[in-house]
Amino acid sequence: MGTYLAYYLTGFIMIPVFIFALICQSKVKSSFNKYSQIRNSRGLTGAEAAYRLLQLNGITDVKIKRISGSLTDHYNPRTKEICLSETVFDSKSIAAVGVACHEAGHACQHAESYFPLKIRNMVIPLTNIGSTAGIPLALLGFFFAFDPLIYIGIALYGAVALFQLITLPVEFNASARALRTIQDNGFLISEEYTGAKKVLTAAALTYVAALASALATLLRLLILANRKR
Repeated sequence: MGTYLAYYLTGFIMIPVFIFALICQSKVKSSFNKYSQIRNSRGLTGAEAAYRLLQLNGITDVKIKRISGSLTDHYNPRTKEICLSETVFDSKSIAAVGVACHEAGHACQHAESYFPLKIRNMVIPLTNIGSTAGIPLALLGFFFAFDPLIYIGIALYGAVALFQLITLPVEFNASARALRTIQDNGFLISEEYTGAKKVLTAAALTYVAALASALATLLRLLILANRKR
C-alpha cells in the first residue's frame, strides 16, 4: 500500500503540467475561434490553400478530403490524405489557411522522407503499447514486488515520452513550412499572416504540454522505482 500511496503523492508533480496543458488548450481554442471568424483577403479556402502548397512542392499524389469535427485536422501517411475538418475545408478564414497549410507541410515531410517523421512513424506501434500497458505493468510490478515487470513498464512508457519528444521537431517543421509558403507566395497579407502564425504557435504549445506530461509521468515511475530500491 505504501507504493500506491507514494504514487498518488507524486501526482503533485502533475499539477503544474496539468495547468500548463489547460492554458495551452485554451490558447488554441481562443486563437482558432478568433481567426476562424476573419475572412482572408485572397478568398482562399483551407482546401485550396493546401492544394496550392502541394503543387508548389511538386506533390500530386496526395488527396485532400473533408472530415467531421473541429480541430480534427491531420495528415494520414498511409493513405496519403490531408484530412481537413468541417471548420477548415471550405472555410475562407485566416485560421483555415494556416491549419490546412500545416497539414500540407506534413505531406511535404512525407514526400521528402523527413527523418524525424520517419523515426516517429517507426515508434508508433511501441508507443501504442506503452500508452496502454506501460503504467499498469509498472504498478503490477510494484504490487507484486517484481522488479523486471516494473522496468518493463517504465521502458514501455518511456516510448511514449520518446514519441512526444520526436513529435516536437515534426510539428514545428510543418508549421515553419506552412508559414514560409504562406508568406512567400502571398496566401495571406501581413496582418493575416500574423494571425495564422498565432494559431499555429498556440497549436505547437499543446505538443510541448504533451511532452511535459509524458516526462512528468515517467519521472513519477522512476521516483517510485528508486524509492522501492
